[in-house]
Amino acid sequence: MAQIDITPESAGWRFAGLKTAEFAGSYQFFTSGDEALVLPLSGSCSVRCGSEEFLLRGREDVFAGPSDFAYIPRTSMVRLTAVDGTCRVAIPTARAEADLPFRYGPREAVPVEQRGAGSAARTLHNFCAPESFETDRLLAVEVITPGGNWSSWPPHKHDEDVEGGERAKEEIYYYEGGPGYQRVYSSAAGEIDVLREVAAGDVVLIPHGYHGPSMAMPGYDLYYLNVLAGWDRGAARSMAFSDDPRHAWVRETWSA
Repeated sequence: MAQIDITPESAGWRFAGLKTAEFAGSYQFFTSGDEALVLPLSGSCSVRCGSEEFLLRGREDVFAGPSDFAYIPRTSMVRLTAVDGTCRVAIPTARAEADLPFRYGPREAVPVEQRGAGSAARTLHNFCAPESFETDRLLAVEVITPGGNWSSWPPHKHDEDVEGGERAKEEIYYYEGGPGYQRVYSSAAGEIDVLREVAAGDVVLIPHGYHGPSMAMPGYDLYYLNVLAGWDRGAARSMAFSDDPRHAWVRETWSA
């Protein structure tokens, strides 16, 4: 599986990034101007930053429930060491302006949300949503879509700042499982037209536009990690979005 190394510069935007790494011994990286998270995708690892070290209890794979994770401040040298074999990690990043402490996020504290209904039902691990974990600018959640279901539905966008509502975000989708399909299409913020088959290790970048659905083929569960970052920071971080008005009515049927 190809390893991912997306920076704001390589993506052509300002804030959001993502790395993945697989290692049987140790792996080191420097955060430079970014804050970061270390999220085990499979296996477990220890995370050392300065004089502190945390053990991250991982999982067999991304479909086995939430994982421990760690927050890494900017300008930090980090050393990861695999526990009992090989470990694979995702490292979401965001260009930051504040220096927050190195912290441990236990899997027991990760909010698990059941969203949607019927063929639009999916499970979210809101481990780094605004209300669940403090960062300067970084946001990240995991979504698991059962085979045959759609998620990111109804299609939504967050590409402009609206007073009291939607907040502009750059977004990365990173996939495991599958195969499935991802749709991204134009909004007032710009032209974009994506309908792509995705599987483990694939990435879709969303600088703007409506995104959805994410479609899991029958028989194949689909996982994706969403990494988001924008201008808003600290207590003002928000994942507020706007539905495509043609399909917004679908959301109302979930509580019917």
